[in-house]
Amino acid sequence: MPTRLPQYLKRPIIDTEKTREVRKILKTNCLNTVCENARCPNKNECYSNRTATFLIMGNYCTRNCRYCNISCHRPEPLDMDEPLHVARAVYDLDLKYAVITSVTRDDLDDGGAEHFANCIHEIKKLSPKTQIEILTPDFKNRKESLDVIIQAKPDVFNHNIETVKELFKTARPQGNYENSLKVLEYVKNNSSIQTKSGLMIGLGETYNQIEETLRDLHNVGCDILTIGQYIQPSKEHLSVAKYYELEEYETLKQMARKIGFKNFQIGPLVRSSYNASKLI
Repeated sequence: MPTRLPQYLKRPIIDTEKTREVRKILKTNCLNTVCENARCPNKNECYSNRTATFLIMGNYCTRNCRYCNISCHRPEPLDMDEPLHVARAVYDLDLKYAVITSVTRDDLDDGGAEHFANCIHEIKKLSPKTQIEILTPDFKNRKESLDVIIQAKPDVFNHNIETVKELFKTARPQGNYENSLKVLEYVKNNSSIQTKSGLMIGLGETYNQIEETLRDLHNVGCDILTIGQYIQPSKEHLSVAKYYELEEYETLKQMARKIGFKNFQIGPLVRSSYNASKLI
C-alpha cells in the first residue's frame, strides 16, 4: 500500500478575506458544508471563489461507508428552517450555481426527498436565476422519493456510483450498485433533468472494471461524469491501494470519450461538485 501522498495531491492553506467571508455567511445561516465535513482538498480554492457545497439534514449519516469522513450516528430531527437558510446563503454569496448534498437519512420515510425539494423551492424564490445541482443518496430506489425530486426541477441530478461493482460491498456495505444505476436511469427516463455521477479511483479497481462501470453509467443515460483520486481521511478508513499517475488520467479521459461521455472532469483532485457549473 502506498504511504505518502504525492505532491500533486497537496493543496496549500488559504486564508483570505474572501474565505473568511464565506465561512461567516455559512456560520450566520447555521449551515454545514461537505467541504468541511468530508475534508475536501479543494475547499480553500472553492471558498476563494465564493462557492461551497451545502450539506443538509445534519452532520450524522445513517450509513457507514468505509471511505467517507462523515460520522455514522443516530441523526437529529430535521431543521425545518434549513431550506430557507440555504437559500439565504445562496443569495448572500450571489451564487450563479448552487450545489446541495446531504447525509443519507434512511430513518426518514422519504429519505429526505421533500427536504431537498424545499431547498430547491426556497432558492428559486430568492435567486430565480441560480442553477441548482443536487447530489443525493439513493433513497433506497423509492420511486415516490425520486418523483418528489423530479417535480422540484433541479438543473442537475447527481448520484455518485462511487466505485466499481466488484468493490461496492467493501466500500459501501449498505448500498447497492444496481440500485444506484436504477436511480440515475429513473430520473433520466422520467424528466429532462441532466444526470451526473462520480467515481473514486485508488481502491484497488482495474482498468477493465473502471471501463465496465463507465459503460454501465452511459447505458443508463448519465450525462456528466467525474473521476478523482480517493484520499484516505483517516487510518480507520479504507486504505489507498494506488495513487494514479498524472498520465493515467489522460488514459481515463480517452476511455470516457470512447464510451461516449461528452461532459466530464477527470483528474487527481476532481470531486463531485468541483467546478460543477463548467460541466453543463
